[in-house]
Amino acid sequence: MGRVTERRRIVRIRDGRADTRADTLVAEEPLEIRLNGKPLAITMRTPGDDFALAAGFLVSEGVVGAAEEVAGIAYCAGATADGGNTYNVVDVRLAPGVEVPDITLERNVYTTSSCGLCGKASLDAVRTTTRWPVADEPPLRLAPELLSALPDRLRAAQQVFDRTGGLHAAALFDEHGELLDVREDVGRHNAVDKVVGRALRSGRLPLSRGVLLVSGRASFELVQKCAMAGVPVLAAVSAPSSLAVDLAAETGITLVGFLRGPNMNIYANPDRVTLPSP
Repeated sequence: MGRVTERRRIVRIRDGRADTRADTLVAEEPLEIRLNGKPLAITMRTPGDDFALAAGFLVSEGVVGAAEEVAGIAYCAGATADGGNTYNVVDVRLAPGVEVPDITLERNVYTTSSCGLCGKASLDAVRTTTRWPVADEPPLRLAPELLSALPDRLRAAQQVFDRTGGLHAAALFDEHGELLDVREDVGRHNAVDKVVGRALRSGRLPLSRGVLLVSGRASFELVQKCAMAGVPVLAAVSAPSSLAVDLAAETGITLVGFLRGPNMNIYANPDRVTLPSP
């Protein structure tokens, strides 16, 4: 899988002077996810960690919650009419006895910002389908100084971003601030799915002692993915949406936004952060 980046010729203008040169871009290609041979979803992603992406997507959809529920994941041979393999179609085979959801052309998905569902209905849907409710016992206790150090650790681990400047990232830390995993993708939701999928495949769900940091904003969808994986703390370097705050409050997730240097806003469940004295 050497398609994470691609080279293109560009015209660059600097200080009133133009030159032509090669530039490195992040690759973006469609990935079709099939479930037991039937099409389930298509997402635009950066190639790489495709099996983890598919597994994490199924965790987010409430289809699977443990490694043993997945019998196998493979690229589909003959994905094109001429029999070629594009490596853009993966098939997830569920283990015997795992219920296969009803797959229709109009999927009943509440997890994406484009699904048209919002408010109480979608909050209820997450609460009733979460396999791993947030249950960090004993509760995490995080110093603001620990949280403040995480963005720099994430940035230092973003290898592809250094070459392209065009990727989102999601990083999983433990309660002591140790970096456990980091994934990059053109879509922030895909980066989170890759982290969750890798945790599923290695038998580490629920992530009940984890802190997930995302490089962009915190949307409803990202909070939902944390809820489905049992992540108690979600931090973002940018702003959350109103529905993301509602869902975090509903599911018990500590939601931190605008995490920049020593400054941050805590939007939901602040008890896990040891607050300084006023």
